Amino acid sequence: MGSENENHGVVPIQQAMSMARDVGLDLVEVAPNADPPVCRIMDYGKFAYEKTRKEREARKNQKKVEIKTLKLKPKIADFHRDIRVKNARKWLSEGKKVRIAVKFSGREIQYPEIGRELIVGVAQDLEDVAVVEQQPNMEGWSMVMMLTPKTE
Repeated sequence: MGSENENHGVVPIQQAMSMARDVGLDLVEVAPNADPPVCRIMDYGKFAYEKTRKEREARKNQKKVEIKTLKLKPKIADFHRDIRVKNARKWLSEGKKVRIAVKFSGREIQYPEIGRELIVGVAQDLEDVAVVEQQPNMEGWSMVMMLTPKTE
């Protein structure tokens, strides 16, 4: 295609390059896998600038999901647990994901059911604002569960 988007059909490469040189623009290969390859006469610098600007705009409009971590211990007091649940409720209402992690230390690792009960209890307290994305599972010395905000 020419600089004013007129189609020249199948043209030998030397003739296409001379056409681009006459107009003072570049010969840019648009579809290299086509048979025959498709080229366009255009200002490549302007084309590259427009392309990067569009990519930057697309990145700006992307929604980045933030993950907040709620750290608990198996022997946590109810008062402290309630504070953590309140924080998680606030984060979920802001649209953030919440990762609940119960860290075991020493011989606590022999009783993972205590950690599982704790995590499931927190998830039940938050079931009005959250959905379980990942069920509780062991990752080393921690048991982890992921919650996402409920969508209406």
